[in-house]
Amino acid sequence: MNQRNFFSVLAISASLVLSSSAWSQSPFVTGAAPAAAPLAPVAAPAASTTAKSGKPQQVNSIVVVVNDEVITKQELDDRMRTVERRLTAQGTPLPSKAELQKQLLERMIVDRAQIQLAKENGFRVDDINLDRSLLRMAEQNKMSVQEFRNQIEREGTPYARFREEIRDEIMMQRIREREVDNKIQVTESEIDNYLAAEAKPTSASQELNLAQILIRIPENASAEQIALRRTRAEEVMQKLKVGGDFSKLAVTYSDASEALKGGDLGWREQDRLPQLFVDAVSKLKEGEVSEIIKSPNGFHILKLVGKRAMNGGKTAAATSVQQTHARHILIKVSSVVPAAEAKRKLIELKERLDNNAAKFEDLAKSFSNDASASKGGDLGWIYPGDTVPEFEQAMNKLALNEVSEPVETQFGFHLIQVTERKTDDVSQDRQRAAARQAVRDRKADEALQDWLRQLRDRAYVEFRTEDK
Repeated sequence: MNQRNFFSVLAISASLVLSSSAWSQSPFVTGAAPAAAPLAPVAAPAASTTAKSGKPQQVNSIVVVVNDEVITKQELDDRMRTVERRLTAQGTPLPSKAELQKQLLERMIVDRAQIQLAKENGFRVDDINLDRSLLRMAEQNKMSVQEFRNQIEREGTPYARFREEIRDEIMMQRIREREVDNKIQVTESEIDNYLAAEAKPTSASQELNLAQILIRIPENASAEQIALRRTRAEEVMQKLKVGGDFSKLAVTYSDASEALKGGDLGWREQDRLPQLFVDAVSKLKEGEVSEIIKSPNGFHILKLVGKRAMNGGKTAAATSVQQTHARHILIKVSSVVPAAEAKRKLIELKERLDNNAAKFEDLAKSFSNDASASKGGDLGWIYPGDTVPEFEQAMNKLALNEVSEPVETQFGFHLIQVTERKTDDVSQDRQRAAARQAVRDRKADEALQDWLRQLRDRAYVEFRTEDK
C-alpha cells in the first residue's frame, strides 16, 4: 500500500473505531477555537543534558499550559512531523512552518481540553478495549496487527505513541457523545417542516462533497471582535480569488476541526448538511467557492468539491422503498481464524451449495458466527441503509436465490442469499424516525463547533515565552 493510500484508509479506519458502541450491536445495523496567540515556544526546560563543550543544552521545554497540564516542545515537534507527512501524503500544499505550528498547537489545546473534561467525568479507555479498537483498525486496512504496527512505524510514528493517540481519540469521541450528541433536541415541528420540504417536486436527492474554511467567532464576542474576524475571512477570500490553494489556506487559517485535513468534510447526504451550507453551494459548479457566509459559530467559506445522485434518488422522506429478504452465513475473523481461513471456509461452503450437497439454512445453523444462525441465517426484511455498505451493495447485485461469493465487511466474511424482494410503503413511524435522524445530523456539526468554541474559550491557556 502506498503512503497516500495508507494515510487515507487510516483516517477512515480511525473514524470507524471511535463509535465504539456500534461494535457491540448486530453487525448489519448501521443506525454514524479562536486563533492562537503568537507562539514563542521556548521556556521552562523540563530536562537538559551536557554537550562535550560542557554547556547545558535544552532538550525539552513547555510551550503552553492548558488548565493544569502542559504541552511540551517535544510533543509539538512530534505532532508537526506526523502532520507534515500526512499532508504531503494527501497532496495538500504545506503552509509555512510557523503557520502550521500555530494551527497545530491550537488543535492540540482544544484536544487537551476535551481529554481533561473526559477524565474529570470518569471516562477511561483500558488496554483491552484499546487493543480491540486497534485490531479493528488493522482489519479495516486488511492487515494483521503486526503488519499494521510495522506500517505505522515505517512511516515514522512510534507505535506506543500511536496507541496513546487512539486512546485519546476514543476519549474525545465519548465526551462529545455525552456533551453534544445526546443533547441535540429535534422537535416534532422540525420533523414536519423537513418532510414537507422533501416532498416538494423540486427537492433533489444527492450527496455533496464539501470543504470549508471557518473563521470562528469567540463566545460572547463584542462587535469589534466580530468585525476583526470578518476582516480575517475577507483576507482569506481575497487569497482564494487570486488563485490561493483552498486546502493550504484551510490548514493555515481555518478554526474548524477538519482544518488539518485541508478543510475536507467528505461526502455527505444533502439533507444531512446544515441548510445554510446547502443554500450557499446550490448554484456553484464543482470546484467553485462560495461567498462568505455567517453562522452563530463564525464565518464560513465553502468549496463544492463534487456532487452526485444518492441511493437511486431516495431520501429520508421517501414514501416507498425496495425491501430485500435475505439470509447469510458469517465467519468472523480473529486471531484464531485469520481472514484467509475464513474466506477459504466460505468458498468450501459455497461449493456445497452450488452442488446442491447441502441447504443454506443447515449450513448457517452449523457454521455461522452470527446471532441469526439459529434461524438458518435469516435476516428478515431489510430496508436500504439497514446493513453496512459492503453487505448491501453485494446483496443488491444478487438474483433471487443466488448465493454470493464471500463478501468481506468489518465483521468478517459472509455468504449472502436473497430469497425475496418487494416494494413497500414506508410506515409513518419509520419515515418520521428517518427524518428525525436527518434533522439531528443537520444540527450536529454546528452543535459540535459551538461546544468546542465554548470549551476553548473557557480553558485557562498560557503561552510561554523564551526566557531572556
